[in-house]
Amino acid sequence: GNWILGWSVILLAYTAHGCPEKCRCYTASKTADCKNRGFTEIPAHLPPEIQILQLQNNRIWRINQNAFTATPLLKILDLSNNSLSSVAPGAFQKLRYLQVLNLTRNLIHYIENRTFSFLPRLKELDLSSNSIIRLPETFGNSTGNITLLSVKHNKLQKMERILLESLPNLKVVLFKDNPWQCNCNIFGLKLWLESFLYRGGISDGIICSAPGIRKGRDLLRVPYELFGACPLRTAPVQLASRQQQGPEQRGWLKQGPHGEPADSGRAGCEPRPKARPVSLRHAIATVVITGVVCGIVCLMMLAAAVYGCAYAAITAKYHKERLAPVRQHGTPEEKEPFEKSL
Repeated sequence: GNWILGWSVILLAYTAHGCPEKCRCYTASKTADCKNRGFTEIPAHLPPEIQILQLQNNRIWRINQNAFTATPLLKILDLSNNSLSSVAPGAFQKLRYLQVLNLTRNLIHYIENRTFSFLPRLKELDLSSNSIIRLPETFGNSTGNITLLSVKHNKLQKMERILLESLPNLKVVLFKDNPWQCNCNIFGLKLWLESFLYRGGISDGIICSAPGIRKGRDLLRVPYELFGACPLRTAPVQLASRQQQGPEQRGWLKQGPHGEPADSGRAGCEPRPKARPVSLRHAIATVVITGVVCGIVCLMMLAAAVYGCAYAAITAKYHKERLAPVRQHGTPEEKEPFEKSL
């Protein structure tokens, strides 16, 4: 009994070595289990070799600038179901190997520009079930490897197309349960989503909440013509991003209201549904006028041909009737030499 107790004490001491109080650290799986422990901040004295940090179901309300300096090898960080209302830019910048970041079920209202800078291996970013009303134009430097982004169950009314275009390796995007405003500001997102799905991406779609006539409609089923009144805007940043797109992306982005290629560099609300009908009407008018002129020319040629044939027939008949008696009877002067020869 003493032997077993002694080994238990040694094992407990080994497990707890370098591990914060209230947490359990597992050397084999390189995991620190700190969930359901009532933490209000990121615990200190975490083992530097851990790769998985579980902090869900606590009351963490802020993340200090150097909170993860001591754990540079983290691959999975779970901060779900806490009390975070904001995330300071650079809070995760030391985590060069981080692949999965779970921030679901917090109280986050804003994500600032470059919040997730210097996370070159980040693949999954889950921002579901917060109160986010605004997303930035970029998540930060070196975030181009993100393959899954979830913003479902938030308060987003629009989303910048330039943000999505800065994530070229996206495979899955989840938009569900947001009060999307299907007006001019969302037109760029509509174009991006169509291109994304065409390239094989996976999404749960965007359901409109406003305006009232479009409530409950899938954004992809809202016709381009309804965005025809959107004012034209120019955005140099978006034009630059357009030049970086691959040719297949520019080729698809997008068929305009009547099959015309839409300008993928235009900001969220610059469709050109009016230009195409005008040019189409001009084309139709040209065809009609050409047809009429050709028809008139053909009729004139036909009339000329008929007139020429009739004139030739009358002339031929006249000459035939005039020369026939002469050939039959001849004049005395014409007959005399013949008779004398006989």
